[in-house]
Amino acid sequence: MEQRSQVESALGGAAYGMLFVLGVVMGVVGGFTHSAWPGLPVVSAVLWLVLIFGVSLGAGKLMGGRAAAAVTSAGWVLVSSAFSLRLGAGDLVIAGDASGHVYLYGGMVAAVAAFLMLPSSGGSWLLRGYPEGGSAPPGKVQQGR
Repeated sequence: MEQRSQVESALGGAAYGMLFVLGVVMGVVGGFTHSAWPGLPVVSAVLWLVLIFGVSLGAGKLMGGRAAAAVTSAGWVLVSSAFSLRLGAGDLVIAGDASGHVYLYGGMVAAVAAFLMLPSSGGSWLLRGYPEGGSAPPGKVQQGR
């Protein structure tokens, strides 16, 4: 297993933290602008779906794993879920109209689709084989040929 230095670990943690903040910012801006075009509110919501998908997929590809897409999407989902709740005064940021439904539910589908399109970082431990002629670690059974 590859050892990482403390600096690399700190930079990785900072990068994931910034991706979460990016997701939060996307959720705040998207929550208020998903129905920005008065004549075509659903078109604006669909553009946000493309943006959510693209940013989540891009974050995962740049960081080299599914965790980056999950962290970015988690920031967006956290804010969007909070914005869909009705407050005591009756205020609501993401309304229950067509553009609100497209933005909220379509955004969740876009985030999951971006997550699933990325390869997992290490693969399943069940599917990994051992090199030809190599032996299994103690306690592990070597797969048949």
